[in-house]
Amino acid sequence: MNSQYPIYTLQNECVDCYKCVRQCSMKAIRIENGHASVIPERCIACGHCVLVCPSEAKKIRNDINKARAVLTAKSRVFVSLAPSWAGYWDCGSEKLISAIKKLGFEGVSETALGAQEVSIEVTKILSKRDSKIHISSACPAIVDYVRLYMPEYTKYITPVGSPAMTHAKLLKQRYGDDIGVVFVGPCIAKKNEADRNPELIDVSLTFHELSQWLAQESIEPENIELAQDTRFVPKKAYEGAYYPIEGGMNKTIRLSGCAKDIQLVSVSSIPAFRDSLENLNPEHLDRTIFIEALACPGGCANGPCKDPSKPGVITMSDILRTVKLREDIPTEPEVVVEKEYHEFPQNTKKYTPEEIAEAMARIGKHGVEDELNCGGCGYDTCRQLAEALLNGDAEPSMCVSYMRKLAIRKASAMLRSMPSAIVMADADLNILETNEAFVRMFAPDLMELFNGRPEGLAGGALDRVVPFTDLFKRTLKSGKDIHKERYPIGKNLYDIAVFEIERNKFVGAVITDVTQTEMKREQIAKKAHEVIEKNIATVQNIACLLGEHMVDTELLLSQIAQGYEDNASETEDSEITENGEN
Repeated sequence: MNSQYPIYTLQNECVDCYKCVRQCSMKAIRIENGHASVIPERCIACGHCVLVCPSEAKKIRNDINKARAVLTAKSRVFVSLAPSWAGYWDCGSEKLISAIKKLGFEGVSETALGAQEVSIEVTKILSKRDSKIHISSACPAIVDYVRLYMPEYTKYITPVGSPAMTHAKLLKQRYGDDIGVVFVGPCIAKKNEADRNPELIDVSLTFHELSQWLAQESIEPENIELAQDTRFVPKKAYEGAYYPIEGGMNKTIRLSGCAKDIQLVSVSSIPAFRDSLENLNPEHLDRTIFIEALACPGGCANGPCKDPSKPGVITMSDILRTVKLREDIPTEPEVVVEKEYHEFPQNTKKYTPEEIAEAMARIGKHGVEDELNCGGCGYDTCRQLAEALLNGDAEPSMCVSYMRKLAIRKASAMLRSMPSAIVMADADLNILETNEAFVRMFAPDLMELFNGRPEGLAGGALDRVVPFTDLFKRTLKSGKDIHKERYPIGKNLYDIAVFEIERNKFVGAVITDVTQTEMKREQIAKKAHEVIEKNIATVQNIACLLGEHMVDTELLLSQIAQGYEDNASETEDSEITENGEN
């Protein structure tokens, strides 16, 4: 079994929008540190989260290398190709078969062959009329949904393996148990089916993966040279090709000879299937009903790995064009995979009212009036979010209304506590928000009004409070911030920083009274000037004294030097006289 679950999340790509939580019928998504991850034990691999993820953070496990390993390990490997292939590739069966065989496969066979065998066996089961209701086992996502979330209906699932499993057994009976089988289709849930039944299916690939593999090998189905044998093996499928279309299985069951009084109902999508069984008591039915249940709206043709660029109606039309009916349908199936399905209910913990109340308080819900049930978190009700919090599947930050209120409270607290004046206005210069410092600074006579109204001065005209609205107008027009230092208003000086909040719509300002600061600065500057002047005077005096002293010293040294010069001359003259006499 593959250790990685078929669907996973790239954490760095997840943008914490909670869309996957909102769209997942099973709530099989856990939010941790603002990022979503799939909960494997709750997931049915329907792939809906992959389709709706706006950042493409939800990814499908890639099994190409595993398929390559199967080709290496086994001498003969066959592809079981889902009948919806015609809605994905436009190259025709011969070119597609040639391309697949070039990858190294022994042959390509239609999964629809297994679907035909399933329809024949289901027709036999319905004819026994041993139950009033039957649920198809063809869709692995539906089977898992019933086992996990509607376990009481598990016993009504037809005890037959899916078309893919039946087809794999048919191929092994025909070509030997040692062959490899690789399923290729539009379904992610088939990866779970392959993981759980490795004795039948070695690996399951999506259409996307097969296309990627072909591209890696530089194989273009549209331009490929045809192989020697371009036929489906062991034979062509017929009515089984209806299966990808909603109601297709029921059509093949009817063609297989199902009694007219047995009602065949088609239901596609998880929500529609859930609603169809709600409040149903099979024991009270007076007729036999078979439900062809598919997880994807419209059937497998609309699976998560279909071609998204092709219109749905064209996809279905292309599939239907490949269907060929046979005149005689056997009454006995060639191959049957007997399969028992067991309940695997989710053990949902029940919490006490006190625990629920405590969790509700974590998201700011202290009474019924606080429960908006807006669905912004991804859950239908606030109480469901509270239960998810207790389960460890959610975080308080998922509650948009709570986070908004919390942000407003934080912003309000910051505004109140700031010593600087704060004001915000709209394009018409009507006040949107102010703090108490602003009112005290520019409109102290309105303080009572400010404190008496929840909205404060909101709605008032800014030009009736401050005389510098021209700065706001300039910022609204240019979009550039303006900073004015020591802006004079009356006897006071202000530092004013006007900034844009939203272009041409909202503007704000932070204003600080710097009057006292400037006065102190001037006083300090004045004292500094006085000190400097005194220091200059002192230095000048010292310089003068040093200057006079230097003059006296210079005269004295000159005299001494002159004296030495005179003495030296006299000594030299004496020495000359003495030498001459001698």
